Amino acid sequence: MAETGISLRELVDRLGGTLRGDAKDSEHRVTRVGTLGEARPDALSFLSNPHYRHLLANTRAGCVILAAADAEACPVPCIVTSNPYLYYARAALLICPPHPIGSGCHPQATVSSQAEIDPSAYISVGAVLGAGTKVGESVYIGPGCIIGERVRIGRGTRLNAGVTVIAEATIGEDCILHPGAVIGADGFGLAWNGSNWERVPQLGSVIIGNRVDVGANTTIDRGAIGNTVIEDDVKLDNLIQIGHNVCIGAHTAIAGCTGISGSSTVGRNCLIGGQVGIAGHLTIADGTVITGKTLVNHSIHRPGQYSGALPMDDSARWRRNSARFRRLEQLARRLRKLEQHDGDRDL
Repeated sequence: MAETGISLRELVDRLGGTLRGDAKDSEHRVTRVGTLGEARPDALSFLSNPHYRHLLANTRAGCVILAAADAEACPVPCIVTSNPYLYYARAALLICPPHPIGSGCHPQATVSSQAEIDPSAYISVGAVLGAGTKVGESVYIGPGCIIGERVRIGRGTRLNAGVTVIAEATIGEDCILHPGAVIGADGFGLAWNGSNWERVPQLGSVIIGNRVDVGANTTIDRGAIGNTVIEDDVKLDNLIQIGHNVCIGAHTAIAGCTGISGSSTVGRNCLIGGQVGIAGHLTIADGTVITGKTLVNHSIHRPGQYSGALPMDDSARWRRNSARFRRLEQLARRLRKLEQHDGDRDL
């Protein structure tokens, strides 16, 4: 029977780092991953957040990935590296590789005769693919996915169950779209005629670059005239709303429940926390960090860290401060009068 897992020596040979332990430890094999508190000798663990450092002394993991500053406190073999979390991500893929997807088309899928499907792609049960759609090499279309007409899906991209892609959208290579994601729904375009709303036609599409992740139930609206654009290596968490004609720059990561209104541009290498609201027609500079629950109602032209939410407090104190907040305008007027009075007296 072939050995399972991977030896610590093989890990270091493939990923680098420095193995610390006895000579025999290099041949120790790990077959799974685990947390510091729960890992057993057959598991690989890691330490990157100092919040969990107290668990290191009693860990039973077969090996721990960590930084040099923590190596002396580790009671088991360890791999020392400058970026433990990144090292762990790469090691986990070696220990637990993705299952092969196979190829072909499930008999209960509905695929237009005018769709172009690479022979190496797999179309799962209940999927529907429209005319003119092109599916690239090694693409996976999961159960129940709806792919409209003239959609383009690049090599190695994976659409998990229940993903909808319409409006002639283009998705690049090596992307992952999680269950329930909707790409290309109409944007929120309405015009008031004096008595009721009239819909504004949404005629653009969605362009998604390479290596983009789209979380579960995240929606990316089609453009009203031009396109909504998600550049390479953007990472979108679950339950995010991207409005029409939004552009998100490469390598930006956005946490769950954030909403970005139409025609706003988010720069490259930005980090946006959960439940952030970004108003429409704004520009966010490259490299900007926006913390959770912040409301962004004007453009940010200079990178930095921006916050706009009040932190949790004792309930009684919060209610008192909330009442005072509603009186700020009154207090400001009183302060101006006092300052004016003092100024007159100085004269």
